[in-house]
Amino acid sequence: MTNEQVDRLLEQALLLDDHGALARRLDALAQGYESGEMSRAAILMLAAEEWRQAGQPAAALDRYQSAIEDGGEVPVDPRAGIADTLFELDRPDEARALIAAIRAGDWNPATALTIAETLVAYGDAEAAHDWATEGIRACGPTGSGIRDSLLRTRYRIRVDLGLPEDDLDALLDITR
Repeated sequence: MTNEQVDRLLEQALLLDDHGALARRLDALAQGYESGEMSRAAILMLAAEEWRQAGQPAAALDRYQSAIEDGGEVPVDPRAGIADTLFELDRPDEARALIAAIRAGDWNPATALTIAETLVAYGDAEAAHDWATEGIRACGPTGSGIRDSLLRTRYRIRVDLGLPEDDLDALLDITR
């Protein structure tokens, strides 16, 4: 499956506002998927997100776990999605433990952005600030879409926390 085909499926779901139908289509696709532009794990991640949008967090958790077991290339660590879903299910201790496990291992800037946004949504601005800051540092000195998103997220968090602007905030002025 190509990224273009997946984009068309996502557009259809948005137009129809039927996340459950899209989740089922992505599940079916992942079952028989051999290879293409996307990994099977990436398709499972999309299915998990659609199950969440459809109000089915248990199905989402299952798909995130399947993405981990598949081991294919994904843009964001599936455990970040599991942590977000655990917060949604009012299981914050499990979510925080999983985030700590992610922090202790290898993670990428896209995962840092996802975790920062999750932590902000569930009221932990200080930890979100740490994740956004470390995510920016992991991006290196050159700009990227993820880096720009991390800079914007971090800036919003700093405003909420009442922190003064710093050197990383100054980078945001350059990217505007």
